[in-house]
Amino acid sequence: MTFLRPTVPNPGSQRDAYRQSFNEVRAASVALAAPLSPEDQCIQSMPDASPTKWHLAHSTWFFETVLLQPNAADYVSFDPRFQYLFNSYYEALGPRAPRPQRGLVTRPSNDEVMAYRRHVDAAVNAFLENIDDAVWTEIAPVVALGLQHEQQHQELLVTDILHAFSCNPLLPAYRAASGPSLRLASSSSPMRWLEQPGGVVRIGSAPVAQEDGGIDFAFDNETPRHDALLRPYAIGDRLVDCGDYLRFIEDGGYRRPSLWLSDGWAQVQANGWQCPAYWLAPDDPRLAFQPAAVGAGRTAGGWHVFGLHGVRPLEPEAPVAQLSFYEAAAYAEWAGARLPTEFEWEAASADPQLRQATGHVWQWTRSSYDPYPGFRPMSGIAAEYNGKFMVGQVVLRGGSVATPPGHARPTYRNFFPPAARWQFTGLRLARDL
Repeated sequence: MTFLRPTVPNPGSQRDAYRQSFNEVRAASVALAAPLSPEDQCIQSMPDASPTKWHLAHSTWFFETVLLQPNAADYVSFDPRFQYLFNSYYEALGPRAPRPQRGLVTRPSNDEVMAYRRHVDAAVNAFLENIDDAVWTEIAPVVALGLQHEQQHQELLVTDILHAFSCNPLLPAYRAASGPSLRLASSSSPMRWLEQPGGVVRIGSAPVAQEDGGIDFAFDNETPRHDALLRPYAIGDRLVDCGDYLRFIEDGGYRRPSLWLSDGWAQVQANGWQCPAYWLAPDDPRLAFQPAAVGAGRTAGGWHVFGLHGVRPLEPEAPVAQLSFYEAAAYAEWAGARLPTEFEWEAASADPQLRQATGHVWQWTRSSYDPYPGFRPMSGIAAEYNGKFMVGQVVLRGGSVATPPGHARPTYRNFFPPAARWQFTGLRLARDL
């Protein structure tokens, strides 16, 4: 996407590039919702997930609230009530609808939300077309933030609807397998250890205005760039795959408390975990509802995996996904290894031998989600974007099959609570030298 690192000669050309990116990103969100019925788009399967309709409306609310209302003097709100309905967690902007009840907002309808999107899209395009270069220079970072924010919600839209479909006994497919592939690619080679020298490494990002007027984007949680000291270590050249993880299951991994962190074992016991979130054991009754062709290709002892293309036989060489941090840590313990720290992961990402670094699964690290030394949140409304979540979360690195192309980067810090397992989350091993 051109808005990440534009290399254009002047602010006017940069503005045109951003306008193009704005329209592309906005259209991509609508395209992601296209396979879904109005009923699909209103469902909320758990408090941590949100309905598709809400994602489409909230990403629109963001541009309206952060870009248009403070900067476009002639902007007319589509519906003032939407300020309450589609605010996510911005306390400074007043009260908002409770997150666990987003699925109860059957009105406005899908058609009204789409009209809201068109209204804001037209206003943003008109605003960007008519401002002068001085104003553009001031608001360009806001546009970049809005685009990155919408891409985050594109991934959440996909993973949230996948979770909702996983709660349906029929396990419907989000998209037919004949369409663009959203499957996890396989890697047939055995894992090799890549030794890393450690030492003092540069971590993080430092976005600055480029001489040509471009902007290197980074979220505030990726900053400031700083030094970190690493001991020598080794990291797996590929992700842990389903075949690897199946051996952990068959060896009693979910029945051996010695492998688990205390809180993780409590989750196993409380929730009955026996396998990754979307795996189906050979005796799972939901397999009876699947087409005969699904069962005909059974492999790996009859295990199946539910994904964006529906139920498929487990592919041993595909990366394991939908794992919590606790499961990733238990597997690493079983394998005689550990999870990498986020700094080890970032340093190793420059190694050309590191495979499957992005575009497959987000990779759990052993690092708590903490501020970098000298961290300062973004200013204004965006000050609440990241910093207030820096407690009780674990950092993930990489990027998944559901991450929009061009969105992730080596310094990107994703984060989730350690028990979360509805995202495309997996692991890569590390060990000390």
